[in-house]
Amino acid sequence: MLTKKEILATIEREHIHFFRLQFCDILGQVKNVALPISQAEKALDGQMMFDGSSIDGFVRIEESDMYLKPDFDTFTILPWRTRDGVKAARIICDVYKPDGEPFEGCPRNNLKRVLAEAKAAGYAMNVGPEAEFFLFEFDENGNPTTCSKDSAGYFSVDPIDLGIDCRRAIIHTLEEMGFEIEASHHEVAEGQHEIDFKYADALTTADNTITFKWVVKTIAKQFGLYATFMPKPVFGINGSGMHCNQSLFKDGDNAFFDPNGDLQLSDDARQYIAGLMKYARGFAAVTNPLVNSYKRLVPGYEAPVYVAWSAANRSSLIRIPAARGKSTRVEFRSPDPSCNPYLAFACMLTAGMEGIRTRLDPPQPTNRNIYRMSPEEMATAGIHSLPGSLAEALEALKSNPLAEKALGSHILEKFIQAKSIEWDEYRTHVTDWELANYMKIY
Repeated sequence: MLTKKEILATIEREHIHFFRLQFCDILGQVKNVALPISQAEKALDGQMMFDGSSIDGFVRIEESDMYLKPDFDTFTILPWRTRDGVKAARIICDVYKPDGEPFEGCPRNNLKRVLAEAKAAGYAMNVGPEAEFFLFEFDENGNPTTCSKDSAGYFSVDPIDLGIDCRRAIIHTLEEMGFEIEASHHEVAEGQHEIDFKYADALTTADNTITFKWVVKTIAKQFGLYATFMPKPVFGINGSGMHCNQSLFKDGDNAFFDPNGDLQLSDDARQYIAGLMKYARGFAAVTNPLVNSYKRLVPGYEAPVYVAWSAANRSSLIRIPAARGKSTRVEFRSPDPSCNPYLAFACMLTAGMEGIRTRLDPPQPTNRNIYRMSPEEMATAGIHSLPGSLAEALEALKSNPLAEKALGSHILEKFIQAKSIEWDEYRTHVTDWELANYMKIY
């Protein structure tokens, strides 16, 4: 673990002149306060104050004072901010109240709380996300479009894959920041890409996920491209998901592995799967938080729509990758990269742990292509669907008995409030589709 003394020594040695204190709001947007290096010691002591009433979902104006308490292990130099030998760095912070208590509306604090509850039961959570994204062109006015000169497909190579140089630069930047990159490739849709970084404990992975998205957007801009993690930016082609590979460890061993179990899965793994399945609808508003998220969750584009599990079936919500032993894991396929990873991981862990606590049994795995099953066949197999809209997902979240346990009352209330406004604005907005289909007829 890094210490204050080591960070100050690095600041001096590396000629760091600017320092960013980062945190995340309830909707998953990264915020920061930029400081001259003269304020570094004060910042590292957690004495920097900011106005919490200006951040969506935080507090009312009469409760505005908040403090940023840095996590020293997240300190990193920003490779793209080096100019004339002068560098900048960032550190991720938790939000604290003036009385010294963690702020319950801070998503990072909330995840730490949920992880502590799992630790008290003997479990530690590891997560490895696969966040897909698109690279698009800008128009002549500098606005992002949904146009791409890249017509490559899954696993294509150069010169067909026009994003390869941009991906390489993203990977190089991430590695300079301490990421271990496992793979990168062109995805199925035109202009769609994936870069996979190594799994870690859930808190580190959530930090890495918000950093990853920031780096991807920043480096893409240097290549004259716009990177978007919007789940479904283009009609008629695949959308972007963020499959979450997750496992629980207990006493240093993978709690999901049992060499003598069916599929070599332990009771913990099967119960965790059952918990994810039982509460997937109720947490969909968090794992898939945009109106646009539900344009991705439709049959025909490899996105999971139906709540089922399988050892290999990619039409299922949950898949069990083939690796076993320390690598035994559950792949939860519905989340998309627009989600707040701190909240999404907290919800998944809460659901899985509830399955373990109550010893839920999952249904039999579904090894058929669910998209080809009739409604009657799905009903017989007990397969139901994820919500079809943000409005439906919000209603499921409101009735989810684990929602407050996973998110806390403050975040739950503010999240539902913000997303209800988003849905209402969408519901009342007149779209281009309506004008194209109705104006000349009616």
